[in-house]
Amino acid sequence: MHTVPLTHQLVTIQDDFDLDKIIESGQCFRPQKLADGRYRFLSGGALLYLTPLGDGKYDAAWHGSNREYWANYFDLGRNYAALRCSLAGQSSYLDKSLDFGQGIRILHQDPWEMLITFLISQRKSIPAIRTAVERLARCCGEPLNAEDDEVFLFPTPQQLCGLSGAQLMGCGLGYRTRYIQNAAAQASSGTLDLSALAALPDDALFSRLLELDGVGKKVANCVCLFGYGRTAMAPIDVWIQRLIDEEFGGRDPFPSYGQQAGIVQQYLFYYKRSTRRSVAHKK
Repeated sequence: MHTVPLTHQLVTIQDDFDLDKIIESGQCFRPQKLADGRYRFLSGGALLYLTPLGDGKYDAAWHGSNREYWANYFDLGRNYAALRCSLAGQSSYLDKSLDFGQGIRILHQDPWEMLITFLISQRKSIPAIRTAVERLARCCGEPLNAEDDEVFLFPTPQQLCGLSGAQLMGCGLGYRTRYIQNAAAQASSGTLDLSALAALPDDALFSRLLELDGVGKKVANCVCLFGYGRTAMAPIDVWIQRLIDEEFGGRDPFPSYGQQAGIVQQYLFYYKRSTRRSVAHKK
């Protein structure tokens, strides 16, 4: 493990920006709030710590990246407060979701990490996904020490190819082990070029991802939305299908939102999952 320096800079964010909600929104599995109050984000080979200072100000400290990288990661070029206002009034349930989820943003994450983590996510709870992903990173990801905080970068395709099936199973991947092995082999050999896929239009990108072993519509949509920033793509999982059935009479509402469909989905997902958990907890 080697120690890496961090570049500190004061940043101000005046738009909707709630780190706790972002971390709990179901789109990312490695960001954490640390015991000292800092928030840690990892993406590919990049590392970021954000310390809230109040009034929208943060001490930002990063390694392996720059300010522009993280501005893109948090989609800071989009005004989410204005977006929420533009979406208000169309549905009482959506209005509640927009208010409840104020501060959520769509993260533009590393496509390789999104592919692997959402392959792992199938038929797993969010806590179980986080555990499996962290075990995988600790198993073969590059270890770093940043200001006395020990972290492991997400494994590269080559690093994953170096693991045996037994080692992958030991990370809690189960039947998904084959999917991870096949994706790593293709990405390592160049058969799968995730960077090149960024040039494809939405439909072509979605279709190419569906060709991969273990990738269904939900995983493909998640990779499109959270890995490539394709906000017209709206993943439908168990929570969202339940919401469609219970709140929209079984009619998929997302096509009507066009390029904002994926953002609307995130507000609805966060509200549905959070309020359902609150009701269950009270019982």
